[in-house]
Amino acid sequence: MKQRIVTGVIAGFLFITLLVLGGYWYAGLIVLLSILGYREYIQMNGFTKHKLTGAVGLLALLYITIPWELAGVSLPLSSSAVIWLGMFLLLFITVASKNKITIDQVSVILLGVVYIGFGFYYMIAARLGDHGLFWTILVFVCIWASDSGAYFVGSKLGKHLLWPQISPKKSIEGAVGGVVISMIVAFGFAWFASDLLGFGQALFLGFVIAVVGQVGDLIQSAYKRVKGIKDTGTLLPGHGGVLDRMDSWLIVFPFIHFLGMIPH
Repeated sequence: MKQRIVTGVIAGFLFITLLVLGGYWYAGLIVLLSILGYREYIQMNGFTKHKLTGAVGLLALLYITIPWELAGVSLPLSSSAVIWLGMFLLLFITVASKNKITIDQVSVILLGVVYIGFGFYYMIAARLGDHGLFWTILVFVCIWASDSGAYFVGSKLGKHLLWPQISPKKSIEGAVGGVVISMIVAFGFAWFASDLLGFGQALFLGFVIAVVGQVGDLIQSAYKRVKGIKDTGTLLPGHGGVLDRMDSWLIVFPFIHFLGMIPH
């Protein structure tokens, strides 16, 4: 627990500092995390020997994740076009390898590109939008509040398991507690910045962030259970890997962007 706390404080301080600085600092950090997350994904799926397919996925991931507009670069292809082109190249590799690399394997790689690439891209997009610092901090704090609330409420009051086949320690009481605390936190943001966020909007946003964030956590738990692993990596002592710590982020940020719940 001591190691977990120390790692959390140091990593949290560094992350918040770069988030506040914004621009290349924050974007660079997120792109780096996307690369590390993709590496964890490749490793836990046993694709480390598939250098070519891994490289195709990584190039597609970087094309999607990097905020080229920061450098004033206008790219010729949209993200959806790159996803299609990546799919074509991966499928061609299955043909060229005479099925030594199978369609099942390249499908998993393509899924990882979409899951990780778009998840991290929208973390950057939120920061680059209007009043980006406010909205990005709001989303992160609501996610963290939901996680902490679910843990502490579940530890004290949890009696009914939420989804034991996937995550045997999570309780319905904890999940509800996480949602309520996230809503309270979002309400607090509206209290201090009512010109940017209405109270009703804040409560709805806090609710959505908590619910979708918990689903993101369950998605990663389900995946790790299938693979028979406890953590996706060892980057953060006591916390696991990038995908362990950012499972909620990867789902929440794209979700609220696609619904137009924050400016972008």
